[in-house]
Amino acid sequence: MSSPFDTINPEVYKAYVFWSAVLVAKMLLMAPLTAIQRFKNKAFANPEDSSAVSKKLKPKLDDPDVERVRRAHLNDMENILPFFVIGFLYLLTNPAPFLAVNLFRMVAISRILHTIVYAVVVVPQPARFFAFVGAMAPVGYMTLQTILYFMR
Repeated sequence: MSSPFDTINPEVYKAYVFWSAVLVAKMLLMAPLTAIQRFKNKAFANPEDSSAVSKKLKPKLDDPDVERVRRAHLNDMENILPFFVIGFLYLLTNPAPFLAVNLFRMVAISRILHTIVYAVVVVPQPARFFAFVGAMAPVGYMTLQTILYFMR
């Protein structure tokens, strides 16, 4: 009996690992981006952080710039983490290499653009919507294809 891992195309696997690593790096950069906004706006969440900068500062949990970056980070967790799972399961369906590589690429680039237009250089809608859909559509497609493949 053969393993489903035997059918994984090395080129597709390499693309999945590469773009997943890019997305991990992107998510890791959200913490420093949050910290930059906290220092810029003196909006620290904890008393010990506030007092380290100035004894007069009080914790501030509602700074709009900090909260925008935090929402972008939360949106990443809600969308990138499912990509890691479904992208790997999609590998097991033996997808066409050109399609799979470009789906992975599209998810990663769209998620990066989403952060840029949402938290770095705020761009009016529909920019964020298009960036969101640019990642959600491929993930939805991979999900459907994986369900259909393993339903047989």
